[in-house]
Amino acid sequence: MALDQRPPTLSESSISPSTLAFNQQFTSTAQGILLMAEIACGLLVWILLAGTQYFHLFALCWVMLVSTLYWVITICLFIVYLTGAQNRMPQVPWTTLSLCLNSSATALYLLTAVLEVLSLQSAVAGRHTHNCWAASACFAFLTTLCYGGSSHLSYRAWKTAKEHH
Repeated sequence: MALDQRPPTLSESSISPSTLAFNQQFTSTAQGILLMAEIACGLLVWILLAGTQYFHLFALCWVMLVSTLYWVITICLFIVYLTGAQNRMPQVPWTTLSLCLNSSATALYLLTAVLEVLSLQSAVAGRHTHNCWAASACFAFLTTLCYGGSSHLSYRAWKTAKEHH
């Protein structure tokens, strides 16, 4: 860059501050409600584990990995849909991406929920650790159901999009 050149300012660049808009209607759709439930329940899964010494059991380390990874991915996807960014990126196959994400999350969350239930044998019943792991397992099953619902909606959207092409 030459010394007399300066980087373009926001108003001079091709990026407009108004290119993304908040889509209020999205939060009242089935997809929006399921995403919010996945975020809330997924948060409870990993936060209940984080308050214990879960790292002594490999199975619970796996649960923590899956729950935090999908929690972050789901938040990102929620923001994309909430801002309508998917409409600005038509080259991304959103229906296929959503179907793959939700289907894999359903399968892996089911596995994590089962692993959490099996891990309850390692904790003393009625103690803090046992109670947290039991609550986390319940929320893992709820999260599995939410991702299952999202998988169903994603499959229908994917099938519809495929029929139109």
